Amino acid sequence: MQPTLFILAAGMGSRYGGLKQIDGLGPNGEAILDYSVFDALRAGFGKIVFVIRKDFEEDFRRVVLSKYAGKVQCELCFQSVDKVPEGCTFNPERTKPWGTNHAVLMGKELIHEPFAVINADDFYGKEAFRVLADFLRSAEGKNGAYCMVGYRVANTLSENGTVSRGVCSTDENGNLTNVIERTKIEDKNGTIVYTEDGVDTPLDPNTPVSMNCWGFTPDYFEYSEQAFRAFLAEHGQELKSESYIPSLVNQLITSGKATCQVLDTTAKWFGVTYIEDRPQVVMKINRLIKDGVYPAKLF
Repeated sequence: MQPTLFILAAGMGSRYGGLKQIDGLGPNGEAILDYSVFDALRAGFGKIVFVIRKDFEEDFRRVVLSKYAGKVQCELCFQSVDKVPEGCTFNPERTKPWGTNHAVLMGKELIHEPFAVINADDFYGKEAFRVLADFLRSAEGKNGAYCMVGYRVANTLSENGTVSRGVCSTDENGNLTNVIERTKIEDKNGTIVYTEDGVDTPLDPNTPVSMNCWGFTPDYFEYSEQAFRAFLAEHGQELKSESYIPSLVNQLITSGKATCQVLDTTAKWFGVTYIEDRPQVVMKINRLIKDGVYPAKLF
């Protein structure tokens, strides 16, 4: 069995100021998601599914999918505000997408095997895909056997502003017990802190955080739809509330319906949270190419 890689690419990237999912950062115009696909293929993933906006389809097929023709099976699904489960209602003035849990739900008809979920605009590193693939192969035929790659918070900061991260707690077996979204995380004079209500709270540099790098068995889709129906019943008339993956994972762990193994990695995450991050990302990619981690031309 080969697991599937599900790439979330429906966001605009408001802070970045453009369609960063297809921004060419590598020496031959490679986007960050190209490196994820390359890493996934050498780790043993057999299919790539992208969730995008429908109005983005033509550009996406031309710029992205054309590179993978003949190399790997690719599928597209689409996230839109009006794509909700049958019988659900929402505020007709809503324009903002419903969040990552809704984005994953869009893949329900295309994915029937263990799968990983990542963001299109985050660079995860080859080690993340190796441990994900190993875990997902071992999870075939099981239900509720989930995982996430836990990055050490010190390896996920931006030099150009604060970041938000899902701070994780684990039990003695390395299973996730809780994810709490912390905002305004930064290095202040050598100490990593998050700021809430004007108060700085220190974080150990090795604290595991979620970078939206998950592994799921297919039963996740049923839970996802149930949770999204409940979310709409409570928040469907709101204009900005979103349904997130960590919230559902927390519910499933607490109710005993699933376990989520936190896979440790020393890999350094990087991404283009801010437009000012772009030159640093280009430099880091070039360094990895120089070190032989990637070829100069991926596809």
